[in-house]
Parts: sequence; structure tokens; C-alpha cells
Amino acid sequence: MQVKLESYPHAIKPLILELRQLIFTVANELQLGEIDETIKWGELSYQVQNGSPVRIDWKAKTQEHYYLFFHCQTKLIDTFRELYSDSLTFQANRAIVLNIDEKLPEKAVRHCLELAMQYKKLKHLPLLGA
Repeated sequence: MQVKLESYPHAIKPLILELRQLIFTVANELQLGEIDETIKWGELSYQVQNGSPVRIDWKAKTQEHYYLFFHCQTKLIDTFRELYSDSLTFQANRAIVLNIDEKLPEKAVRHCLELAMQYKKLKHLPLLGA
């Protein structure tokens, strides 16, 4: 885990750490239990017992962005798009695209993380109960 974190450029690492901390904060506040923190597909991956995995990364080929990835076969991105198309940018049905030069839209991202981390309890509800 530490090797992956250290691999990010100096300017990117704080952005990734901010997302990572937000994931841990949401899990703690919602009392979702232990977070499984691993590397999947070369990306930092986080999952709680009743949630859908969330991955975070920055890609050298798109240096001005960093990403929150979600399982593409869920209703998560469709729901996020419905709720936050005015404040978030999306990549197909797999990611929230964040700009490295803009402040993290914390309220919207936090809500998206809450829904993803409780996905198995919410997936049957319209708009995931949002």
C-alpha cells in the first residue's frame, strides 16, 4: 500500500490521501466496520462488508485528473449522475473524474461514498434511497 502511495507525484499524493481519508471517515461515521484496503488492477481499493468496492487512482496519461472508480455493473454511477450531474464529472459507468486544480467537491463525493459503501443494503431502492 505504502509503495503505491509513494509512487504518486508530489502534487498528486495529497489529493489521493484526501480521498483515502474521506473513505475512512465515512466508514467510521456510518459504523460500517473494518475496511479492506488492497491494491486491485494497480489501484488503491477499499471495501466494507456490505458495500461495493471503491478504487482511487491518478493516471499519467490523464495528468490533470484523478479518479474514484466504482464497480461498472452496479447502479452507482447512474445514480450519481442523476443526483450530481451539475457538480460532478463522470467517465462512462465506472468513475467520478476529479480535476487536480479544483477543490474536492466534498459534499457530493461524500454522499457518493456513503451510497457505495452501503450498496448491498440500498441497491433495491429507487436512486439507492437517496
